[in-house]
Amino acid sequence: MAAARNLSNLTLAHEIAVNENFHMEHVDLPQNSLEGRVKQIVHKAFWDHLESELNEDPPEYYHAIKLFEEIKETLLSFLTPGANRIRNQICEALDADLIRQQAEHDAVDVLGLANYVITTMGKLCAPIRDDDIKQLKATGNIVELLRQIFHVLDLMKMDMVNYTIQNIRPQLQRNLVDYERTKFQEILEETPSALDLTTEWIKESIKDELLSVSCETSSSPGADGSSKPNLSPTLVLNNGYLKLLQWDYQKKAIPETLITDEVRLQKLKEKLNELQIIACVSLIASNMVGTTIVGLPDFSDKLKRISTVLLEGMNKEKFDLKEALNTIGVQICSEVNRSLSERGFPTLNMEIQNSLVGQICSIVEEDNPISSLIDKRIQLYMKSLLTLPSIQKCMPTIPGGLVVIQAEIESIGSQYASIVNFNKQVYGPFYANILRKLLFGEAPMGKTETDASTN
Repeated sequence: MAAARNLSNLTLAHEIAVNENFHMEHVDLPQNSLEGRVKQIVHKAFWDHLESELNEDPPEYYHAIKLFEEIKETLLSFLTPGANRIRNQICEALDADLIRQQAEHDAVDVLGLANYVITTMGKLCAPIRDDDIKQLKATGNIVELLRQIFHVLDLMKMDMVNYTIQNIRPQLQRNLVDYERTKFQEILEETPSALDLTTEWIKESIKDELLSVSCETSSSPGADGSSKPNLSPTLVLNNGYLKLLQWDYQKKAIPETLITDEVRLQKLKEKLNELQIIACVSLIASNMVGTTIVGLPDFSDKLKRISTVLLEGMNKEKFDLKEALNTIGVQICSEVNRSLSERGFPTLNMEIQNSLVGQICSIVEEDNPISSLIDKRIQLYMKSLLTLPSIQKCMPTIPGGLVVIQAEIESIGSQYASIVNFNKQVYGPFYANILRKLLFGEAPMGKTETDASTN
């Protein structure tokens, strides 16, 4: 449980710091769900019971007083430590003992108390809640008014949480590396197996690099195949990071040290898959039609827009990629023929059109040469990003065939490099211990507060 709490805190801190758009939202359960129906039934029963109590002669105020006690505590939770004046006002106005004494003499002004609560909420709420406060003031039925007060208070709680998140974000960003490393060290002490998946990930990377070196050695004349290659720890680690862009996130667990960025990495992978197909389509069209048309101003952008629209949602399970590619091929043929006709050139005959559509549809086939070529160039570009000292100052040259997706791939590359570089800063000492053991047979060092680094 301690390890789970540490992981939860680590994940939340990481998300707040790296995701500028991170915020909490008030979520209502779907009414057609079991939980939603149960909640609706229970709440209706409570409010109906409250209404029947208030309609008795004399009225029964027990549950109403309980509600005002809860409202009081919620309002007090919104105050800063120095807000003593309004704190005293709330405590006096919503004094439960005083309200009980009034109830004994049937002298409780429930509507007056509710109006005081609404006025106080108006002073404490964010501007975005002004319309909600106005709607409260226009509500006549006291039970419905109390119910809506609790709804708006729930929204104000979310506003307060999000305000707190905004305030602590700069401090978290300044101390995130040390905080995450310390928390993960605590997790490791509680759960010694917390690096098992990470170790396997690095082992796979070492295996890939050894295979690559072996192939290069065997193809070189006069090479001594008996000598054991010396692998660079940085090369091994970078190769591991590249594997994350082809990871099967649905079936394979991600290394423990990358859990906090799993969703971001998965989205980058999915976007790269889409861009790879767009680049393939563009290359096929260029080879089939020639530069006379494809080289026209904005024409390649038109083909790109066609592909982008029809590939939307391609990473969803039920998406029919084959059908989408066929439609892309047909629309590209139509767009090419229209442009040819406008310029007085003969249109594509059916044989060329069928060939163009067929080549586009074959992109998804295993070992498709064009798809393999574009994939290698994307991997080459991403690999080159990991060797740059500062991604913001200098972007590597875009390989041939990727110019049509240059803006998108540079944006994805920048996000990817930021994730990797930050991950190295936090978990570099843990990686160094694993690499030291796997590559050089050395015993790992003690706690990771050492200055070990894999950068």
